[in-house]
Amino acid sequence: MNGADVLLLANTGTTESPTYEVVGSQRNVSFAENTANRDSSNKDSRAQQVEPGRYSATVSLEHLYVPTDDAYQAIKDAMRDGTKLLIRRQEESAALEEATCVVNTVSEQAPDQETATVSVELTVDGFWTELTS
Repeated sequence: MNGADVLLLANTGTTESPTYEVVGSQRNVSFAENTANRDSSNKDSRAQQVEPGRYSATVSLEHLYVPTDDAYQAIKDAMRDGTKLLIRRQEESAALEEATCVVNTVSEQAPDQETATVSVELTVDGFWTELTS
């Protein structure tokens, strides 16, 4: 699968009536999931023993700066308002899963004589919800 087929969408509607739009001009998106280890070792064994602990998920996005993009504006508004944002993961035009997230970072880069870009870091609140077709 080509990376161009994997996209992040942001809710530009309301929580009650979401409208998902692709964040325009995406260059890179990364989806990460992590399970922390919970140490369950004891004095009877020198070997470490672990159990699955807290689950976490993050999304990193880089896209071209398009100030009129509605999805980018929704991300920026959630960051500035301190509100959660609904996002969706799409592959080959099929919606796969969605989640509520907190926008941790929005960083705009505008180098001289180069393309302006935006980097976004999101933390998923809870779990991703798989969508049924």
